[in-house]
Amino acid sequence: MIASYVGENKVLEKQYLTGQIEMELTPQGTLAERCASGGKGIPAFYTPAAVGTVVQTGELPLQHNADGTIKHFGKPRDVKTFNGRQYVMEEAIPGDVAFVKAYKADKLGNCQFRLAANNFNGAMGRNAKMTIVEAEHIVEVGEIDPVAVHLPGIYVKKVIQSTAEKKIEKYTNRKEEGADVKDSLGGSGKREQIVKRAALEFKNGMYANLGIGMPMLAPSYVDASVDVILQSENGILGLGPYPKKGEEDADLINAGKETVTLNPGASTFGSEESFGMIRSGRINLTMLGAMQVSARGDLANWMLPGKVKGFGGAMDLVSNPAATKVVALLEHTDKKGNPKILKQCEFPLTGQKCVSRIITELAVFDVDFTDGLTLIEVAEGVTVDEIRSKTEAPFKVADDLKTMQQA
Repeated sequence: MIASYVGENKVLEKQYLTGQIEMELTPQGTLAERCASGGKGIPAFYTPAAVGTVVQTGELPLQHNADGTIKHFGKPRDVKTFNGRQYVMEEAIPGDVAFVKAYKADKLGNCQFRLAANNFNGAMGRNAKMTIVEAEHIVEVGEIDPVAVHLPGIYVKKVIQSTAEKKIEKYTNRKEEGADVKDSLGGSGKREQIVKRAALEFKNGMYANLGIGMPMLAPSYVDASVDVILQSENGILGLGPYPKKGEEDADLINAGKETVTLNPGASTFGSEESFGMIRSGRINLTMLGAMQVSARGDLANWMLPGKVKGFGGAMDLVSNPAATKVVALLEHTDKKGNPKILKQCEFPLTGQKCVSRIITELAVFDVDFTDGLTLIEVAEGVTVDEIRSKTEAPFKVADDLKTMQQA
Protein backbone atom coordinates (compact mmCIF):
# COMPACT_ATOMS: atom_id res chain seq x y z
CA MET A 1 0.00 0.00 0.00
CA ILE A 2 1.25 3.51 -0.87
CA ALA A 3 -0.80 6.16 0.92
CA SER A 4 -0.61 9.68 2.26
CA TYR A 5 -3.29 9.50 4.92
CA VAL A 6 -4.64 6.61 6.95
CA GLY A 7 -7.00 8.95 8.75
CA GLU A 8 -10.02 7.42 10.41
CA ASN A 9 -9.49 4.00 8.81
CA LYS A 10 -8.93 1.95 11.97
CA VAL A 11 -8.77 -1.35 10.05
CA LEU A 12 -5.93 -0.15 7.83
CA GLU A 13 -4.11 1.41 10.79
CA LYS A 14 -4.30 -1.88 12.72
CA GLN A 15 -3.14 -3.92 9.72
CA TYR A 16 -0.12 -1.65 9.34
CA LEU A 17 0.84 -1.57 13.02
CA THR A 18 0.53 -5.37 13.38
CA GLY A 19 2.51 -6.25 10.25
CA GLN A 20 -0.37 -7.55 8.13
CA ILE A 21 0.47 -5.14 5.33
CA GLU A 22 3.49 -3.22 4.11
CA MET A 23 2.71 0.48 3.75
CA GLU A 24 4.75 3.32 2.35
CA LEU A 25 3.53 6.65 3.69
CA THR A 26 4.19 9.54 1.32
CA PRO A 27 3.15 13.22 1.38
CA GLN A 28 -0.07 13.79 -0.52
CA GLY A 29 1.37 16.29 -3.00
CA THR A 30 4.25 13.90 -3.64
CA LEU A 31 1.75 11.07 -4.20
CA ALA A 32 -0.18 13.18 -6.72
CA GLU A 33 3.02 14.13 -8.56
CA ARG A 34 4.37 10.56 -8.52
CA CYS A 35 1.18 9.39 -10.23
CA ALA A 36 1.17 12.32 -12.66
CA SER A 37 4.84 11.70 -13.52
CA GLY A 38 4.10 8.05 -14.21
CA GLY A 39 1.58 9.15 -16.82
CA LYS A 40 4.08 11.51 -18.47
CA GLY A 41 6.97 9.09 -18.81
CA ILE A 42 9.04 10.91 -16.16
CA PRO A 43 10.76 8.35 -13.90
CA ALA A 44 11.62 10.68 -11.00
CA PHE A 45 11.64 14.29 -9.84
CA TYR A 46 12.88 16.46 -6.95
CA THR A 47 10.54 18.09 -4.44
CA PRO A 48 11.04 20.32 -1.37
CA ALA A 49 8.35 18.43 0.56
CA ALA A 50 9.65 16.18 3.39
CA VAL A 51 13.20 17.57 3.51
CA GLY A 52 14.60 16.88 6.99
CA THR A 53 11.90 14.34 7.89
CA VAL A 54 11.73 10.56 8.25
CA VAL A 55 10.63 10.36 4.62
CA GLN A 56 14.00 11.74 3.56
CA THR A 57 16.08 9.67 5.98
CA GLY A 58 14.18 6.41 5.43
CA GLU A 59 13.46 6.06 9.16
CA LEU A 60 9.76 5.57 8.48
CA PRO A 61 8.60 1.98 9.16
CA LEU A 62 7.59 0.17 5.98
CA GLN A 63 6.36 -2.90 7.84
CA HIS A 64 5.92 -3.93 11.48
CA ASN A 65 6.09 -7.32 13.18
CA ALA A 66 2.94 -8.75 14.77
CA ASP A 67 4.04 -7.41 18.18
CA GLY A 68 4.37 -3.87 16.81
CA THR A 69 8.16 -3.80 16.56
CA ILE A 70 9.63 -2.62 13.26
CA LYS A 71 10.40 -5.27 10.64
CA HIS A 72 11.50 -3.09 7.70
CA PHE A 73 12.23 0.59 7.21
CA GLY A 74 11.70 2.55 4.02
CA LYS A 75 14.59 3.61 1.85
CA PRO A 76 16.33 6.99 2.25
CA ARG A 77 15.85 9.53 -0.52
CA ASP A 78 18.56 11.09 -2.64
CA VAL A 79 19.00 14.79 -1.76
CA LYS A 80 20.28 17.53 -4.04
CA THR A 81 20.63 21.29 -3.70
CA PHE A 82 19.15 23.61 -6.34
CA ASN A 83 19.44 27.40 -6.01
CA GLY A 84 20.51 27.05 -2.38
CA ARG A 85 17.57 24.85 -1.31
CA GLN A 86 17.50 21.14 -0.60
CA TYR A 87 15.15 18.79 -2.45
CA VAL A 88 14.47 15.06 -2.15
CA MET A 89 14.15 12.74 -5.13
CA GLU A 90 10.92 10.81 -5.53
CA GLU A 91 10.26 8.09 -8.09
CA ALA A 92 7.14 7.91 -10.21
CA ILE A 93 4.52 5.27 -9.44
CA PRO A 94 3.75 3.29 -12.61
CA GLY A 95 0.15 2.08 -12.53
CA ASP A 96 -1.14 -1.20 -13.93
CA VAL A 97 -4.86 -0.57 -13.44
CA ALA A 98 -6.70 2.63 -12.60
CA PHE A 99 -10.34 2.95 -11.54
CA VAL A 100 -11.62 6.46 -12.31
CA LYS A 101 -14.99 8.07 -11.63
CA ALA A 102 -16.21 10.59 -14.22
CA TYR A 103 -19.26 12.80 -14.58
CA LYS A 104 -19.44 12.22 -18.35
CA ALA A 105 -17.60 9.91 -20.76
CA ASP A 106 -18.15 9.48 -24.46
CA LYS A 107 -17.69 6.32 -26.52
CA LEU A 108 -14.10 7.31 -27.39
CA GLY A 109 -13.27 7.43 -23.68
CA ASN A 110 -13.06 11.22 -23.37
CA CYS A 111 -13.96 12.16 -19.79
CA GLN A 112 -15.29 15.19 -17.99
CA PHE A 113 -14.99 15.55 -14.22
CA ARG A 114 -17.34 17.71 -12.23
CA LEU A 115 -16.10 20.34 -9.74
CA ALA A 116 -13.84 18.92 -7.00
CA ALA A 117 -14.25 15.36 -8.32
CA ASN A 118 -11.23 16.02 -10.55
CA ASN A 119 -8.82 15.57 -7.57
CA PHE A 120 -6.70 12.46 -8.28
CA ASN A 121 -8.83 11.15 -11.15
CA GLY A 122 -6.89 12.83 -13.95
CA ALA A 123 -3.45 11.84 -12.65
CA MET A 124 -4.53 8.27 -11.99
CA GLY A 125 -6.32 7.92 -15.31
CA ARG A 126 -3.24 9.00 -17.28
CA ASN A 127 -0.92 6.76 -15.33
CA ALA A 128 -2.21 3.20 -15.79
CA LYS A 129 -1.85 0.62 -18.52
CA MET A 130 -5.53 -0.23 -18.06
CA THR A 131 -7.77 2.72 -17.13
CA ILE A 132 -11.39 1.82 -16.42
CA VAL A 133 -13.82 4.71 -16.15
CA GLU A 134 -17.10 4.51 -14.26
CA ALA A 135 -19.20 7.31 -15.74
CA GLU A 136 -22.41 8.80 -14.40
CA HIS A 137 -23.40 9.66 -17.97
CA ILE A 138 -22.18 7.89 -21.12
CA VAL A 139 -22.76 10.18 -24.10
CA GLU A 140 -22.23 10.11 -27.84
CA VAL A 141 -18.99 11.28 -29.42
CA GLY A 142 -19.05 15.08 -29.76
CA GLU A 143 -21.46 15.71 -26.88
CA ILE A 144 -18.64 16.76 -24.55
CA ASP A 145 -17.25 20.17 -25.50
CA PRO A 146 -13.57 19.70 -26.44
CA VAL A 147 -12.50 22.30 -23.86
CA ALA A 148 -14.41 20.33 -21.20
CA VAL A 149 -12.45 17.11 -21.76
CA HIS A 150 -10.33 16.63 -18.65
CA LEU A 151 -9.06 13.14 -19.51
CA PRO A 152 -8.61 12.43 -23.25
CA GLY A 153 -9.75 9.07 -24.51
CA ILE A 154 -6.22 8.02 -25.49
CA TYR A 155 -5.68 7.07 -21.84
CA VAL A 156 -8.93 5.13 -21.39
CA LYS A 157 -9.48 1.44 -22.19
CA LYS A 158 -12.98 0.81 -20.83
CA VAL A 159 -16.04 2.85 -19.88
CA ILE A 160 -18.84 1.42 -17.76
CA GLN A 161 -22.14 2.91 -16.64
CA SER A 162 -22.29 3.98 -13.00
CA THR A 163 -25.26 2.52 -11.16
CA ALA A 164 -24.51 3.15 -7.49
CA GLU A 165 -25.70 6.31 -5.79
CA LYS A 166 -22.88 8.76 -5.10
CA LYS A 167 -22.64 9.15 -1.32
CA ILE A 168 -21.36 11.89 0.95
CA GLU A 169 -19.15 10.77 3.83
CA LYS A 170 -19.23 13.92 6.00
CA TYR A 171 -22.24 16.18 5.92
CA THR A 172 -21.00 19.52 7.24
CA ASN A 173 -23.51 22.36 7.28
CA ARG A 174 -23.61 26.07 7.91
CA LYS A 175 -25.58 26.90 11.03
CA GLU A 176 -26.90 30.08 12.54
CA GLU A 177 -24.36 32.88 12.57
CA GLY A 178 -21.84 32.38 15.39
CA ALA A 179 -23.11 28.90 16.25
CA ASP A 180 -21.08 26.88 13.75
CA VAL A 181 -17.72 27.73 15.28
CA LYS A 182 -18.68 27.12 18.91
CA ASP A 183 -20.53 23.91 18.11
CA SER A 184 -17.65 22.59 16.01
CA LEU A 185 -15.20 23.33 18.82
CA GLY A 186 -17.23 21.25 21.22
CA GLY A 187 -17.69 24.16 23.58
CA SER A 188 -13.95 24.54 24.12
CA GLY A 189 -13.20 28.05 25.35
CA LYS A 190 -9.48 27.56 24.75
CA ARG A 191 -9.97 26.63 21.13
CA GLU A 192 -12.40 29.45 20.53
CA GLN A 193 -9.77 31.91 21.81
CA ILE A 194 -7.19 30.43 19.43
CA VAL A 195 -9.56 30.56 16.46
CA LYS A 196 -10.57 34.17 17.15
CA ARG A 197 -6.92 35.25 17.33
CA ALA A 198 -6.05 33.24 14.21
CA ALA A 199 -8.72 35.13 12.26
CA LEU A 200 -6.61 38.29 12.56
CA GLU A 201 -3.86 36.69 10.43
CA PHE A 202 -5.94 37.07 7.26
CA LYS A 203 -5.16 40.13 5.14
CA ASN A 204 -7.05 41.49 2.19
CA GLY A 205 -6.14 39.82 -1.10
CA MET A 206 -4.43 36.78 0.45
CA TYR A 207 -4.49 33.26 -0.93
CA ALA A 208 -4.70 30.94 2.07
CA ASN A 209 -4.81 27.19 2.73
CA LEU A 210 -6.32 25.98 6.00
CA GLY A 211 -5.86 22.67 7.77
CA ILE A 212 -8.80 20.68 9.09
CA GLY A 213 -10.02 21.54 12.59
CA MET A 214 -9.38 24.92 14.15
CA PRO A 215 -7.84 26.51 11.02
CA MET A 216 -10.96 25.78 8.92
CA LEU A 217 -13.09 27.61 11.50
CA ALA A 218 -11.02 30.80 11.56
CA PRO A 219 -12.67 32.39 8.46
CA SER A 220 -15.98 32.44 10.35
CA TYR A 221 -14.53 35.31 12.40
CA VAL A 222 -12.89 37.27 9.58
CA ASP A 223 -14.25 40.77 9.12
CA ALA A 224 -16.46 41.16 6.05
CA SER A 225 -14.15 43.87 4.69
CA VAL A 226 -11.28 41.36 4.37
CA ASP A 227 -11.36 39.39 1.12
CA VAL A 228 -9.37 36.15 1.34
CA ILE A 229 -9.33 33.44 -1.34
CA LEU A 230 -9.20 29.99 0.26
CA GLN A 231 -7.55 27.00 -1.40
CA SER A 232 -8.23 23.33 -0.67
CA GLU A 233 -5.50 20.92 -1.72
CA ASN A 234 -7.94 18.47 -3.31
CA GLY A 235 -8.38 21.00 -6.13
CA ILE A 236 -10.43 24.09 -5.17
CA LEU A 237 -9.49 27.76 -5.32
CA GLY A 238 -12.21 30.06 -4.03
CA LEU A 239 -13.61 27.84 -1.28
CA GLY A 240 -16.92 29.08 0.10
CA PRO A 241 -18.66 28.43 3.43
CA TYR A 242 -20.24 25.15 4.44
CA PRO A 243 -23.58 24.59 2.65
CA LYS A 244 -26.96 25.03 4.25
CA LYS A 245 -28.83 21.83 4.99
CA GLY A 246 -30.19 20.36 1.78
CA GLU A 247 -27.67 22.19 -0.45
CA GLU A 248 -24.86 19.61 -0.13
CA ASP A 249 -23.19 18.41 -3.33
CA ALA A 250 -21.25 15.12 -3.46
CA ASP A 251 -18.82 16.72 -5.93
CA LEU A 252 -18.08 19.66 -3.63
CA ILE A 253 -15.99 18.54 -0.66
CA ASN A 254 -12.79 19.84 0.88
CA ALA A 255 -9.59 17.94 1.70
CA GLY A 256 -11.20 16.69 4.93
CA LYS A 257 -14.18 15.24 3.01
CA GLU A 258 -16.51 17.91 4.42
CA THR A 259 -19.23 19.38 2.22
CA VAL A 260 -18.42 22.91 1.06
CA THR A 261 -19.55 25.57 -1.43
CA LEU A 262 -17.75 27.74 -4.00
CA ASN A 263 -17.51 31.51 -3.99
CA PRO A 264 -18.02 33.50 -7.22
CA GLY A 265 -14.85 33.32 -9.31
CA ALA A 266 -13.81 29.93 -7.95
CA SER A 267 -11.94 27.34 -10.00
CA THR A 268 -11.42 23.59 -9.71
CA PHE A 269 -8.54 21.44 -10.95
CA GLY A 270 -6.53 18.29 -10.25
CA SER A 271 -4.64 17.58 -7.04
CA GLU A 272 -1.25 17.66 -8.76
CA GLU A 273 -1.89 21.25 -9.91
CA SER A 274 -3.18 22.19 -6.49
CA PHE A 275 0.00 21.04 -4.77
CA GLY A 276 2.06 22.75 -7.47
CA MET A 277 0.50 26.05 -6.39
CA ILE A 278 1.48 25.28 -2.82
CA ARG A 279 5.09 24.16 -3.35
CA SER A 280 5.83 27.02 -5.76
CA GLY A 281 4.91 29.60 -3.11
CA ARG A 282 1.73 31.02 -4.60
CA ILE A 283 -0.17 30.48 -1.34
CA ASN A 284 0.50 33.42 1.00
CA LEU A 285 -0.64 31.82 4.24
CA THR A 286 -1.16 28.32 5.54
CA MET A 287 -2.63 27.57 8.94
CA LEU A 288 -2.24 24.11 10.49
CA GLY A 289 -3.01 22.39 13.75
CA ALA A 290 0.09 21.21 15.62
CA MET A 291 1.01 18.60 18.20
CA GLN A 292 4.41 20.14 18.88
CA VAL A 293 6.48 23.10 17.66
CA SER A 294 10.18 23.59 18.38
CA ALA A 295 12.12 26.73 19.28
CA ARG A 296 13.39 26.96 15.69
CA GLY A 297 10.02 26.47 14.03
CA ASP A 298 10.08 22.72 13.43
CA LEU A 299 6.55 21.28 13.19
CA ALA A 300 5.19 17.88 14.28
CA ASN A 301 1.53 17.24 13.52
CA TRP A 302 1.06 13.84 11.90
CA MET A 303 1.83 11.06 14.36
CA LEU A 304 1.33 10.18 18.02
CA PRO A 305 2.99 7.14 19.66
CA GLY A 306 1.00 4.01 18.82
CA LYS A 307 -1.20 5.84 16.31
CA VAL A 308 -0.74 6.59 12.63
CA LYS A 309 -2.72 9.22 10.78
CA GLY A 310 -0.37 10.00 7.90
CA PHE A 311 0.92 13.26 6.50
CA GLY A 312 -1.95 14.27 4.24
CA GLY A 313 -0.88 17.48 2.53
CA ALA A 314 0.93 19.01 5.51
CA MET A 315 4.51 18.31 4.36
CA ASP A 316 3.79 20.07 1.06
CA LEU A 317 2.06 22.98 2.79
CA VAL A 318 5.14 23.78 4.89
CA SER A 319 7.71 23.10 2.14
CA ASN A 320 8.24 26.72 1.06
CA PRO A 321 8.36 28.85 4.24
CA ALA A 322 10.26 31.63 2.45
CA ALA A 323 7.15 32.33 0.35
CA THR A 324 4.31 30.97 2.49
CA LYS A 325 3.72 32.15 6.05
CA VAL A 326 3.09 29.07 8.19
CA VAL A 327 0.97 29.63 11.33
CA ALA A 328 0.62 26.80 13.85
CA LEU A 329 -2.50 26.63 16.05
CA LEU A 330 -2.35 24.53 19.22
CA GLU A 331 -3.34 24.44 22.86
CA HIS A 332 -0.38 25.53 24.97
CA THR A 333 -0.10 22.24 26.88
CA ASP A 334 -1.41 18.71 26.43
CA LYS A 335 -4.08 17.09 28.63
CA LYS A 336 -1.45 16.20 31.26
CA GLY A 337 -0.11 19.76 31.37
CA ASN A 338 3.06 19.02 29.40
CA PRO A 339 4.35 21.82 27.15
CA LYS A 340 3.80 21.53 23.42
CA ILE A 341 6.27 24.29 22.54
CA LEU A 342 9.62 22.56 23.02
CA LYS A 343 13.34 23.02 22.52
CA GLN A 344 13.15 20.16 20.06
CA CYS A 345 10.10 18.23 18.86
CA GLU A 346 9.82 14.72 20.30
CA PHE A 347 7.38 13.46 17.66
CA PRO A 348 8.40 12.86 14.01
CA LEU A 349 8.65 16.11 12.07
CA THR A 350 6.28 17.39 9.42
CA GLY A 351 8.77 20.06 8.42
CA GLN A 352 12.01 21.71 9.55
CA LYS A 353 12.22 25.44 10.30
CA CYS A 354 8.87 26.20 8.73
CA VAL A 355 6.55 27.72 11.37
CA SER A 356 6.87 31.50 11.57
CA ARG A 357 4.06 32.16 14.08
CA ILE A 358 2.56 30.13 16.93
CA ILE A 359 -0.89 30.90 18.36
CA THR A 360 -2.16 29.28 21.58
CA GLU A 361 -4.92 30.22 24.01
CA LEU A 362 -2.27 31.88 26.20
CA ALA A 363 0.15 33.57 23.84
CA VAL A 364 1.41 34.42 20.38
CA PHE A 365 5.05 33.81 19.43
CA ASP A 366 6.99 34.91 16.40
CA VAL A 367 9.62 32.40 15.28
CA ASP A 368 13.04 33.19 13.86
CA PHE A 369 14.58 30.05 12.35
CA THR A 370 17.99 31.08 13.71
CA ASP A 371 17.32 33.12 16.85
CA GLY A 372 14.26 31.26 18.14
CA LEU A 373 11.04 32.50 19.78
CA THR A 374 9.86 35.96 20.69
CA LEU A 375 6.73 36.39 22.80
CA ILE A 376 4.69 39.16 21.15
CA GLU A 377 1.25 38.80 22.77
CA VAL A 378 -0.23 37.35 25.95
CA ALA A 379 -3.87 36.62 26.72
CA GLU A 380 -5.64 38.96 29.09
CA GLY A 381 -4.81 38.13 32.72
CA VAL A 382 -1.85 35.88 31.77
CA THR A 383 1.66 36.74 32.99
CA VAL A 384 4.99 36.16 31.30
CA ASP A 385 5.98 33.96 34.24
CA GLU A 386 2.99 31.69 33.58
CA ILE A 387 4.00 31.43 29.93
CA ARG A 388 7.55 30.49 30.96
CA SER A 389 6.27 27.80 33.31
CA LYS A 390 4.25 26.20 30.50
CA THR A 391 6.79 26.57 27.68
CA GLU A 392 9.87 24.35 27.50
CA ALA A 393 11.53 26.34 24.73
CA PRO A 394 13.38 29.51 25.75
CA PHE A 395 12.00 32.77 24.39
CA LYS A 396 12.61 36.49 24.35
CA VAL A 397 9.92 38.99 25.27
CA ALA A 398 9.10 41.75 22.78
CA ASP A 399 9.72 45.30 23.97
CA ASP A 400 6.19 46.20 22.93
CA LEU A 401 4.49 43.08 24.36
CA LYS A 402 0.76 43.36 23.67
CA THR A 403 -2.43 41.89 25.06
CA MET A 404 -3.78 39.26 22.67
CA GLN A 405 -6.46 40.64 20.41
CA GLN A 406 -9.36 38.61 19.04
CA ALA A 407 -11.60 39.02 16.02
